[in-house]
Amino acid sequence: MRSVQDHLAAVLAAVGPVAPLDVVLHDAVGCILAEDVAAVRDLPVRALAARDGYAVAAHDTAVAAGYAASRALPVAHDVRPGADAQLRLVPGQAVRVASGAPLPLGADAVVPLEETDRGAAQVAMQRPAVAGQHVRHAGSDVRAGETVLVAGTRLGARQLALAASIGRGRLRVHPTPRVVLLSVGDELVEPGTAAARDGGVYEADGHALEAAVRDAGAAPVRVGILPDDRATLREALDDQLVRADMVVVTGGLSELAHDTVKDVLAPLGTVRLDQVAMTPGFRHGFGSVGDALGRDRAVPLFALQGHPVAAQVSFEVFVRPALRAMAGHTELFRPSVAAEATTGWVSPPGLRQFVPATVLGSPEEGYRVTPVGDPAAPTVHALSRANALAVVGEQDLTVHPGQVVHCLVLEG
Repeated sequence: MRSVQDHLAAVLAAVGPVAPLDVVLHDAVGCILAEDVAAVRDLPVRALAARDGYAVAAHDTAVAAGYAASRALPVAHDVRPGADAQLRLVPGQAVRVASGAPLPLGADAVVPLEETDRGAAQVAMQRPAVAGQHVRHAGSDVRAGETVLVAGTRLGARQLALAASIGRGRLRVHPTPRVVLLSVGDELVEPGTAAARDGGVYEADGHALEAAVRDAGAAPVRVGILPDDRATLREALDDQLVRADMVVVTGGLSELAHDTVKDVLAPLGTVRLDQVAMTPGFRHGFGSVGDALGRDRAVPLFALQGHPVAAQVSFEVFVRPALRAMAGHTELFRPSVAAEATTGWVSPPGLRQFVPATVLGSPEEGYRVTPVGDPAAPTVHALSRANALAVVGEQDLTVHPGQVVHCLVLEG
């Protein structure tokens, strides 16, 4: 039997970031930057007005405000954002400027409209200007040659705004991994399309893992339900590998006669099936496929048990960290807290137990953890109400009230 640590170590050793690609900014959203980004020129390139108003030389406004007969400065020109030719300010004059317009040479301040009489031919000011006021100086945001984004950064709205501001239309990123989801089982019925016949089960794994994959920052491709048929599964794999960076198969792991997944995967790559010392999610498959199907690259494949709770727990423990690693993240794991158990329960010997639970509290007052439902037989209903998984070690046979338990936080 394989330990959870050994299985996770094998998973993470076998996966790495998806090969970097140069993509347009639109396609970089949510991706991890694969290389440092430096500015090739100052931002802004030249001094700009930070407010709508009048560009002036500050010492001219001191004269204008100090003598009643000279409160107004003549307005020589209007400048709008994007103006090509930079004007030179004639001493003793003002230039009306819009926010974002280049400052005329010789001007060192902008007087906001609301501090003037808004004159068109000449402008009177309420008070003297201070040199530098309401001016975005050249290079005040970024200096040429400065590294503005470092490799490993997750690209969101703020980072893409910066990249666009320095003129980068494309970025080199680790692209979002594409995850193909296959659900195997003759008993499975698509929710909403038909009533579950006698012995039938509504298919939940594909829908749950589709959301989980997206939450992990990857792109799910849910193929749907496949029967317990070896030829159909092999054909589906052959068809889907071209678009996959990872494949996740749920169901079909029975150790009885119809072990569909094992029979199909055995000759296609390096996938091995193991008993992992955990509950739920005892039986697992992991490895790579692709070479035997004529693909130019090996694709990591996870085979998870079909029970929705086992599949989701296994996803959290093994698949999610692998996806984060493939996407280029450095933080692979969910946050965790130590919490005091509010009640006791029994844990099976030799297995690491993952119990759906609610964690409440704060860093200041401490945390409390309460199992949801029966820890020995967690249900989909219980998992839906949980915000964490309480993790009980292999050597612990009983959790006592007040005992500190490590908890994997699923949501805030």
